[in-house]
Amino acid sequence: MAKLLDGKTALILGVANKWSLAYAIAAAYSREGAKVVLTFQGERLKQTVEELGQEIGASKVFQCDVTQPAELERISAELSGGLDAVVHAIAFANREDLSRPFVETSRDGYLLAQEVSSYSLLAVARATAPLMPQGGSLLTLTYLGSQRVVPNYNVMGVAKAALEATVRYLASDLGPKNIRVNAISAGPVKTASARAIKDFSSILDVVAQHAPLRRNTDPAEVADTAVFLASDLGRGVTGNTIFVDAGFHIMGL
Repeated sequence: MAKLLDGKTALILGVANKWSLAYAIAAAYSREGAKVVLTFQGERLKQTVEELGQEIGASKVFQCDVTQPAELERISAELSGGLDAVVHAIAFANREDLSRPFVETSRDGYLLAQEVSSYSLLAVARATAPLMPQGGSLLTLTYLGSQRVVPNYNVMGVAKAALEATVRYLASDLGPKNIRVNAISAGPVKTASARAIKDFSSILDVVAQHAPLRRNTDPAEVADTAVFLASDLGRGVTGNTIFVDAGFHIMGL
């Protein structure tokens, strides 16, 4: 049986360690036959991402800081053969802006969260769209805190709301080029970035108690949905935020 992503090349931005959703997606893409390219930010992550790339047979690993226009321009040089799929799994906010009341968010902290977590998707789309002349898939990751107040998510929730609006506007702009743009809203998962959220374990407990499936999200479920969106099976899906959260988003109480 043919694999779902045979013959496709996928760029994954945001792999930090083996627990990250970006890594789960990269591994699933590789499993389904895609040629996978990974990026890392800064020398501190270089060795880790290179080792993870070796584990899944990544064809290339290179540095890309999405806040630096010159490094985004490198994408074209590194991927001259073209692209079929891009995964934007990048977000950041200052820890202090997550732990204190939202009303106390600093101007610099607000702007930083927006630049890294939201604007970067627009910048990545602008850099990669020319590499998809036959069309393709652009995917990002979001969370329910964009639509509902989640304790200690604060400025990141606002940034994710902007990210989801960016998905819709990009889907409209890039649709004529047959480039589909979507987001996966994953349930809470134990990742390195999640540890920055105060009392994160209590969020996991609440979801497991109240989600229709009575459990938390498995990273493999997020990765398999990402495979669907990047494959020809998802060819008619764009501008959407797809929830992979054991159904928690439908619950009122």
